[in-house]
Amino acid sequence: MPATASERPARLTVRVKLTALYGVLFLGSGAVLLTVIYLLVRDQLAVRLATTMGRAVPMDTMPSSIAVRGYNPDGTLGFLPAGEVTRAVEATTLDTLLLVSILSLVGVAGVSVAAGWWLSGRVLRPLHTITATAQRLSSTNLHERLAIKGPPDELTELAETFDRMLDRLESSFDSQRRFVANASHELRTPLAVQRAAVQIGLAGNPSPEKAAEIREQLLTANRRIERLIDGLLVLARSDRGLAKRAEVELHAVVGEAVEQYRAEAERRQVELQVRLTEATVAGDRVLLTQLVTNLVSNAIRHNLAEGGTVWVRTDAFGGLTVSNTGPKVPAKQIPQLFEPFRRGEGRTDKGEGAGLGLSIVDSITRAHGGTVKAHRRPDGGLRVKVELPRG
Repeated sequence: MPATASERPARLTVRVKLTALYGVLFLGSGAVLLTVIYLLVRDQLAVRLATTMGRAVPMDTMPSSIAVRGYNPDGTLGFLPAGEVTRAVEATTLDTLLLVSILSLVGVAGVSVAAGWWLSGRVLRPLHTITATAQRLSSTNLHERLAIKGPPDELTELAETFDRMLDRLESSFDSQRRFVANASHELRTPLAVQRAAVQIGLAGNPSPEKAAEIREQLLTANRRIERLIDGLLVLARSDRGLAKRAEVELHAVVGEAVEQYRAEAERRQVELQVRLTEATVAGDRVLLTQLVTNLVSNAIRHNLAEGGTVWVRTDAFGGLTVSNTGPKVPAKQIPQLFEPFRRGEGRTDKGEGAGLGLSIVDSITRAHGGTVKAHRRPDGGLRVKVELPRG
């Protein structure tokens, strides 16, 4: 079990580390600078003093016979050797320079540490905001955002990335909540039908005709549950992504799916117009078969009562387009069709499908790294375009 914040060993914060780094760098550079200045002043001072004494020679080589009028140690006026005078002046000047330099360095270092502490606090303030928000967030307040304002730099970019991540998490949590609620509702209906058929229909001694009717109700409810569970399994598998990819002939997969539903199209008096161009994509053949099957079956089932048409096209760039005639779909409703258990206008939960057709298409497409878009046809019906990475 990971240690909590109170159980973790004490450690230096980033702010303390940055402040210490500022202070050490300033002290080091200041010490080097003052050392160079001290050495330069010492060398130049000796030459200057010697020059003022009347001879431009270094102090160390100045003859002791040269004397300078001045006060003796006992306070009397006399003549002192020039070498001693220059050495005393140099020592006093250098000692004063060294003392003033050290005091100045210490004082300015203290100011730099204080300034570094304040500056690092301002720079790291967005990080404290991000940390506090991350610790406070849960599934109930994912709507909160950092919305940090400031110049475009790494920290504001991090805050914007964090906000975009929260957008995705909020959308994912909302979708999951809707999915669980809708799945519960979808399963509850056929289970209620089965329970009613068993408790009411089979009470007493039903006639053979009544028993046959109840059996058919139970089978219908069971088939619906089976379709729903199969759809949920496919959706869960595609949401996990692809473990491996292989080259798949998209036109062959589409051709097989069309032939599978040709008899149903004839029974529903729907004309299939197919034009397949050779296309090879990278992906999972089983999932791609499910994608094409969902598109073709939806296009046939949600068509005109009679005389409808379904157009199926593939192109050489990994594109698949399925269009159909049918009732007009409001533009605002199209994005909702890709959500689980969402059905078009005029459809109820007693329809043939489980409301997972286009959501499975969307999930499989995203698992393959492709895109899917739906557009309403002016005369009614939909046109769904899937684009997949080429193999």
